Amino acid sequence: MAHDHGKAETHRGRLAVALGITSAVVVAQVVGALVTGSLALLADTVHLLVDASGLALALFAAHVALRPPTARRTWGFRRAEVLAALAQAAVLLAVGVFVLVEAVQRLRTPPDIPGTELVVFGAVGLVGNLAAMAVLMGRRDANLNLRAAFLEVVNDALGSLAVIVAAVVIATTGWQYADTVAALAIGALILPRAVRLLRDASAVLLESTPVGLDLDEVRVHLLRVEHVSEIHDVHASLIATGLPQLSAHVVVESGCFRDGHAGRILDELQDCVRDHFGVEHTTFQVEPETHPGHEHPTHA
Repeated sequence: MAHDHGKAETHRGRLAVALGITSAVVVAQVVGALVTGSLALLADTVHLLVDASGLALALFAAHVALRPPTARRTWGFRRAEVLAALAQAAVLLAVGVFVLVEAVQRLRTPPDIPGTELVVFGAVGLVGNLAAMAVLMGRRDANLNLRAAFLEVVNDALGSLAVIVAAVVIATTGWQYADTVAALAIGALILPRAVRLLRDASAVLLESTPVGLDLDEVRVHLLRVEHVSEIHDVHASLIATGLPQLSAHVVVESGCFRDGHAGRILDELQDCVRDHFGVEHTTFQVEPETHPGHEHPTHA
């Protein structure tokens, strides 16, 4: 019987609406960056453009994640969301570095920026970002893909707010450095988020133990199952958001294979991990006490 790998909750409709809003704001801010020459608005526009691309990637990943498993891809395309998040993180990292370098150069000779026009385009960006946030907020923790999209929009809103503040300062005081300072602030928003997203996506691809799952505690619980004498070769990883998997070799008393009790032990092991740790997809190799001596030396 085939395992049910769980329904991929993709929320494509929310992503599509957010992408449409973000794309419209990008067009408006491109015009604004050309008209005003503002580095802060340019940085926010590039940031927003990257995020629009990220939303498009997220939407694509959400679509392919629904494709069923095959003999070639036994988990289907559930990790497409992780690859999309990794790509977004890499691009954001590059954009953040570019913005910071360009801002430092402009500190030497800041250009004249029209404050009034900058307020208008900053406000357009903020309104659009708030609308996209409202669309994504309800399900922002549903999966890594949607979380990445929501964080992008939040940071875009903060970037637009920085543009507006800089524009007000320039319009009221004439201090042109405000635009460069705002650009530095936007760059500072981009980099930490990119690093966090890169770390989270890499952890899944490296098959790190899911956050919150203590394998030592798992061993303790499994050893409490009657007739189990040893647990070894325990592995756990996250296939995609909401889809952890765990495998282990379980040594039981040899008599369990003669009296047919081994099957009931397997049921108890699966129930234990599901009830105590929330892991539905488990693979246990139940072994007699004489088998561990034949294990490959890399098993532990």
